[in-house]
Amino acid sequence: MTDPVTRLSIDGDIATLTFARPDKRNAMNDALVADLDAFFSNPPEGVRVAILHGEGGHFCSGLDLSEHKQRSPEDTMRHSRNWHRVADAIEFGGLPVVSALTGAVIGGGLEIATATHVRIAEPSVRFQLPEGRRGIFVGGGATVRVGRIIGADRMREMMLTGRNYGAEDGLRLGLCHYAVDEGEALPMARDLARKIADNAPFSNYLMIQALSRIDDMSRSDGLFTESLSAAMAQTTDAAREGLAAFLEKRAPNFRE
Repeated sequence: MTDPVTRLSIDGDIATLTFARPDKRNAMNDALVADLDAFFSNPPEGVRVAILHGEGGHFCSGLDLSEHKQRSPEDTMRHSRNWHRVADAIEFGGLPVVSALTGAVIGGGLEIATATHVRIAEPSVRFQLPEGRRGIFVGGGATVRVGRIIGADRMREMMLTGRNYGAEDGLRLGLCHYAVDEGEALPMARDLARKIADNAPFSNYLMIQALSRIDDMSRSDGLFTESLSAAMAQTTDAAREGLAAFLEKRAPNFRE
């Protein structure tokens, strides 16, 4: 038997998936991608929010080059498309995902991080896309996810030079949403996960599914989709509970 590459813990309605390859700085191999696929394609029943983080001081240092196989163009494309499918399962699977980032958030690690919905970075974080300096090209979705966050021009410079960004620069650029002190990312991830889990589930679902898609649409299509989303959300039992809680000056209870 091989050692597990991830560890899963569940605390009520919050699941924490930990990358567990600390000797490899949690480098991404096929087994780790498969674990992400298995979890996000079929989340445990009752889980409302997921947290991702890495063991041993690093989130993920990207593709494990020591296990890299020479592939044909066809196999390389299939491998890349599988990464895209798994990253889409993280972004659009329906679970809000919070990532607690430390150390290396490099290459494929940055591609996975930018598929999550809330990103918290400690001072040790280094965001980097070094593929261009290694004779390869990104294949896990960076051109879409990272490129749309920081822009194609800045991403091109980042890849050409191998430049890395720390947490404060990442906050300024949008690669993370919070920059916190050492040791604070995972506790903050748990606090935010609790807050998100207490939202109405359908509202969370719409925020995950609609917003990035609206960003891809024309102005008129986006506004129409917004109206459809509002119409669905505002006619639910959760909306009625939210309004009643506001009028009664109490916290809403969205538990079924």
